[in-house]
Amino acid sequence: MQAREARHGVGYGIAAYVIWGCFPLFFALFDGVPAWEVLIQRIVWSCLFLLIVVMLLRRWAPIREGLRQPRQLVWVLGCAVLIALNWGLYIYAVESHRVLQASLGYFMTPLVNVACGMLVLKERLSRWQILAICLAVVAILVQLWMLGKLPWISLVLAMTFGTYGLLRKRVPLDGLSGLFVETGLLLPLSLIALGWLMWQGQSHFGETPTTTMLMIVSGVVTTLPLLAFAGAARRLRLSTVGFLMYINPTLQFLIALWVFGEPLSPAQLITFALIWVGLGCYSLDAWFHHQRG
Repeated sequence: MQAREARHGVGYGIAAYVIWGCFPLFFALFDGVPAWEVLIQRIVWSCLFLLIVVMLLRRWAPIREGLRQPRQLVWVLGCAVLIALNWGLYIYAVESHRVLQASLGYFMTPLVNVACGMLVLKERLSRWQILAICLAVVAILVQLWMLGKLPWISLVLAMTFGTYGLLRKRVPLDGLSGLFVETGLLLPLSLIALGWLMWQGQSHFGETPTTTMLMIVSGVVTTLPLLAFAGAARRLRLSTVGFLMYINPTLQFLIALWVFGEPLSPAQLITFALIWVGLGCYSLDAWFHHQRG
């Protein structure tokens, strides 16, 4: 029975990360629609679809419990702002043909999580973790030296998602309930912005059936991998989920090269190689802890 649940968990985990990894293919379809408008539509339709899911699954209890703690809403609002920034920048990266930078950002996220644990939570790091962080810093400096600019999209994506994970630990809500409350907090501002776009005649919603359907489907596409991830997290060890996490940026990396034909410069290749070695050190450390546990 336990082995069967584990197999189901792996299946759910792979499904979640494969969908996330294929996001560039989906958001590339919004040709000619500004990234911030796609973000607004994604928030609106995600909130509506999450509302339907919460009602069907009768998950109001954890939401009510979370909302009874007003102090926690500050952390939820922080999470909402960070996830909106992350979503918006990611959509911009796809539309501006910088999927390689987005991929690098999500490869860097586990190392940002480790750094946040050290700086904010005062966690003690192992030698492998310290080496992993040092390699990430060297990778950024190499790109700055060879290209003369920071990989700012990668850094902001990694920082926003890593900080989002840090704040989520302070919120007593599961992934589904938490995202519903977060999008709910963002909904009023999104509706105001959507109304302004329509008033100015600049909204792309309703412009063509394809664009309209894509905007509606963005809510479903956002929610489905979250549900699959929740199924995996309930059935698998955290270390197993951590290893599956690399599917997402790996797929984005391959899509950027093979589908979108983005050029991979020597500086970028060195940067990726250093990050991959750092992730190898991080994974080894996680594996050693798993073996000892």
